[in-house]
Amino acid sequence: MVTNKTDRASEFSTSKETDRGSEFSSPNGGSDRSSEFAAPAQGLLLVDKPAGMTSHDVVQHVRRIYGERSIGHLGTLDPFATGLLVLLLGRATRLATFIDAEPKVYEATIKFGEETDTDDATGTVIRTASPPREADVLSAVKSLTGTIAQVPPAYSAKSVDGTRAYDAARRGEPLDLAAANVTVHGWELGKFTGDSLSAKITCSGGTYIRALARDLGRLTASAAHLEQLRRTRAGEFDVREAATLESLAETPVRVRTLRVVPDA
Repeated sequence: MVTNKTDRASEFSTSKETDRGSEFSSPNGGSDRSSEFAAPAQGLLLVDKPAGMTSHDVVQHVRRIYGERSIGHLGTLDPFATGLLVLLLGRATRLATFIDAEPKVYEATIKFGEETDTDDATGTVIRTASPPREADVLSAVKSLTGTIAQVPPAYSAKSVDGTRAYDAARRGEPLDLAAANVTVHGWELGKFTGDSLSAKITCSGGTYIRALARDLGRLTASAAHLEQLRRTRAGEFDVREAATLESLAETPVRVRTLRVVPDA
């Protein structure tokens, strides 16, 4: 069930994988991928985004494969990040707000000792410090759990008076970004080596894992940035169900349809 936060909770549902005959719109064989559909593809597609591509790059690839111009993605992944990108094709794009509100799960590696201007490994180091003690990390993680006020990264798509934060940051004029309330449902801590920490983080949409890494460093009197990131889940959708761009180019998979349930 796709939950709508505004009072149409029973209006939409996703098809289940038990009725394959009606669940998908399926491409036919052929070398011209854009002409494989008798009608434009409609519905939902799960893609495992590779590192080095923007979320928009993925959308452009899928447009060429499926011959559908109207495609949106839920929850932007930074170019260095990998993992689950949920795409909505055709008329299904109107359901974006209902699906994007669901919790997301990430596997992250946080590097201690250096803070960067982008809060990740692609940026320039702006501050260094000694690695933290494990006890301080555990205490800080507790402080970063639940509903917290999070200041977005300087390099983000947030805007002030029509100016994008990343544009201002590239000009050397970073914006004063307001904190926003986000919810971190939980951390599953993995290996702590002194200068790095692996963790599985479940959080609300709109949460910046880069900012969590940055704040973890500051709360432990150290410095930190996000070294690696992979999204493994978004709501009911799992990256294990996702297709790679390479596999889509060779054999486009069926698009999962989103059926409209009539009002009672």
